[in-house]
Amino acid sequence: VLVDGDDMTEPIADATRSILDGHIVLSRKLANKGHYPAIDTLQSVSRVMPDIIDREHYLRAMRFNEILATYREAEDLINIGAYAKGSNPQIDHALSKINQLRAYLKQDIFEKALYDQSVERLNQIIDSPLL
Repeated sequence: VLVDGDDMTEPIADATRSILDGHIVLSRKLANKGHYPAIDTLQSVSRVMPDIIDREHYLRAMRFNEILATYREAEDLINIGAYAKGSNPQIDHALSKINQLRAYLKQDIFEKALYDQSVERLNQIIDSPLL
């Protein structure tokens, strides 16, 4: 369902989201930054995901989203220079991982991403020590 003006509270979009097993939200903000595919993973949902992947993969995917959400919540403070490193360990962790997270979510039009390789890369990002 294409939603005019990115209004996810529009009645048809809202009803559709409640019925479907999942939805992918494309972000104009990500597209404007040259981030393709412009999928907002924090807004997108799959209700079947826990049923089709193993527990470890699911836990790492949820951890990935937690780290990304932490960064997004602090992004304005970070961008204006109001965040002081060391004042919040979760934000510091998100800052150390954000470039890896962004790279993981981007895919060039000519780039192929095999499922097993994608899972392995996710594991590497989540399991790697802080930078």
